[in-house]
Amino acid sequence: MTARWVVDVVKPDRDLDVTWQPISLLFKNEPPEDSDYYKPVVYTHNLLRVFEAINAAEGNEAAGRFYWQCGTFIHHDENLYAPVAEILEAAGMDASFASAFDDESWDSVIREKMDIGLGLVGQDVGTPIIGFEKEDGEKVGIFGPVISRAPTGDEGLALWDAMVTMSTMDGFWELKRTRTEGPNFGDRPQ
Repeated sequence: MTARWVVDVVKPDRDLDVTWQPISLLFKNEPPEDSDYYKPVVYTHNLLRVFEAINAAEGNEAAGRFYWQCGTFIHHDENLYAPVAEILEAAGMDASFASAFDDESWDSVIREKMDIGLGLVGQDVGTPIIGFEKEDGEKVGIFGPVISRAPTGDEGLALWDAMVTMSTMDGFWELKRTRTEGPNFGDRPQ
C-alpha cells in the first residue's frame, strides 16, 4: 500500500524520484524453518534475488516493474507462490532472470542494501522504510507509513508532507495506533 501511495506522490512536479531497495523478511526476522511464516518469506526473498538481478542488468525502472508485478500476483491475484517465469512474462522481462531465484550470490547484495535502509531507521522496525535526503544533504529514514489504503491526489501529498515534516524533526520517533482494518489493495493494476 505504501508503494502504491509513493508512486502516486511522485507523479506531481515534486522533484522526487523513487529508488526501489530490497528488505528481506527472511533475513530481518529469521523465522524458524518449522514456522508457517518461513515458506512465504523464503519465496519473497528469492523474488528479491530476481529483483536485484534485474536491477543490476536493466536498472531501477525495470526492477520497479518486476516489483509491481510481484505485488499484483501476491496481493491482487492472491497467488503467493506464482512461478517467477509467469511474473517475469507479465512484466515483459526476459525469462533468463528466473535463474536468479535460487542464486544465493544475490544475498550479499540484498543484505548490503538492507543494512543501508536499516542504518537510517534502526533495527527495531519492519517494512516499509522510506529514506530521503533533507535539504541540508543529511540522509534520513522512517519506518512507514503503514496504511491500509493508498491515499491519492491532495490527500496523498498531504500525507507525504506530514511524513517528511515528522521524519526531519529532531526528537520525533514514532506514532502508532492499533489497526482496525486490513489492506484494501484497490483495483488490480493493468
